[in-house]
Amino acid sequence: MTAVKIYVIFLLTYGGMAAGRLPWLRVDRTGIALLGLIALLGTEALNLDEVGSRIDMPTLVLLFAIMIISAQFIASGFCDSVIERIGKAPGSPLRILGLTVACCGGLSALLANDMLVYCMTPLLVDVLRARNLDPRPYLIAMIAADNAGSAATIIGAPQTILVGQLGNLHLPTYLWACGVPAIISLGIVFVVVAFVWRGKLEAPTDAFAEAVPAPMPIRPHDKTQTNKGIAAVVCLLALFLTDLPRDVFALSIAALLLLNRKFTSTAMIAAIDWPLLLLFACLFGVTGALGSTALPGLLIDGLQSAHLLPDSLIILAPLTLFLSNTIGNVPSAVLLLQVWLDPPPGALYGLALLSSLAGNLLLIGSLSNLIIVERALERGVKLRANEFARAGIPITLASMAVGVFWLYITGIMPWLPVTEAVN
Repeated sequence: MTAVKIYVIFLLTYGGMAAGRLPWLRVDRTGIALLGLIALLGTEALNLDEVGSRIDMPTLVLLFAIMIISAQFIASGFCDSVIERIGKAPGSPLRILGLTVACCGGLSALLANDMLVYCMTPLLVDVLRARNLDPRPYLIAMIAADNAGSAATIIGAPQTILVGQLGNLHLPTYLWACGVPAIISLGIVFVVVAFVWRGKLEAPTDAFAEAVPAPMPIRPHDKTQTNKGIAAVVCLLALFLTDLPRDVFALSIAALLLLNRKFTSTAMIAAIDWPLLLLFACLFGVTGALGSTALPGLLIDGLQSAHLLPDSLIILAPLTLFLSNTIGNVPSAVLLLQVWLDPPPGALYGLALLSSLAGNLLLIGSLSNLIIVERALERGVKLRANEFARAGIPITLASMAVGVFWLYITGIMPWLPVTEAVN
């Protein structure tokens, strides 16, 4: 009966995340995952000790440390100054579009992308409004660049952090495997958005609500505090070149930033994306409970016998595309790594890259997508799903094709399952 409880709760939890929200209730994916974990505890399918043993604390600690480093850039006013410079940059709307792609993609490769877009989205809307530009294509470019850029490094997105930590991936190999196609994908983002919205970047639009809110205040830029953040990022990347425990030393780097005379530790900690950390913890508990049953082992054995494990590009690419745009790229990465215990290194690089790029297909593909949409709506701009899909679908298909081709020609992943390729 314990296994039956786990199966039912697991299906309801991931079914709810695929729906995005519970019907008639304002419960998002984090809330659904939390309810699933509470249901496991309430039905005594798990106890608190078992939940704790299934949560991968090193991953949560590393993610927390990266969020603290990201909070340093936000608090220093660096992110505000970047958007302000975009708004004041001379040139055509195409140049503004290119700057948006380059800045958002570059920053998301090095900092926690969910925190960045939460901070930068309302500011971007304001500077676009001041230039009388239609914000929608630039927001689409921001979403797509955020997903593509975050795939470039191990520390760019929650799913890349997860895959890199659990798989103990090496930074130089990761940059070669994922960084190159991620950079090419940023170019694809610019070209596709510019083409789809050609002639409409500064046209009159109905995207703004009738009531225009007052402009968001822009934090003054403290270069000294930004330099501290840059030093922390450099130390963090250097850490990934060593065999030192990443979680402990990353936390030590974050602790040095908390010893700050200008920003209170309360303000830095308040900037953390706590719902994302809670989502990770709950998903570890729910999927870990499933992993304790016999079903995942039987499923993996059956897939292996049928040569259908996602260790080849022909299986992994469509699988990540489907899962990322149903349950989301973070839950899908957690699910795969919790039930598939010994994936080859090539599949891990492929999972990190392709799950990030797949988040551009639909608005529901990534948590950062939803954050941008919600933050833009607060500023009076409504981005519709069909508007995003017009650019998102070709961006995703083109960038994933580049990613698949790159992983194949570099020998990181085979196109077909190894046994089939040999035969």
